[in-house]
Amino acid sequence: MSALTLQEAEDRTAAGLAKAAEMGVAMNIAVVDAGGHLLHFSRMEDAWLGSIDIAIRKARTAAFFKMPTAAIGELSQPGGDLYNVEVTNGGLVSFGGGLPVVAADGRVIGAVGVSGGQVSEDTVVAEACLV
Repeated sequence: MSALTLQEAEDRTAAGLAKAAEMGVAMNIAVVDAGGHLLHFSRMEDAWLGSIDIAIRKARTAAFFKMPTAAIGELSQPGGDLYNVEVTNGGLVSFGGGLPVVAADGRVIGAVGVSGGQVSEDTVVAEACLV
């Protein structure tokens, strides 16, 4: 796969929505391409409106740095190599729920971002988007 397609983004979102519904948590799910541009977005009924932006920023953060947002969080603590990184690039998110989408050849071709529950719930749903 050379690029993340709209169909692939829709399929990943559907998998995440199914997991969120199974968990009983209303989520916002964003899928971006390798450049961090929004490819697909879905908001479940009653999902927090404030989490729309968070989901998109989680996806962008994971795409820009080619790593999970939770890993960025570890590196951005006071004294860390990426301290204050969240104030760059128009605003990033440095806690769990954003994961890169990696092609079979190891290249990052996009990312997913999920927000609406506890960080651990967001991460579980983001992981469901990767299968």
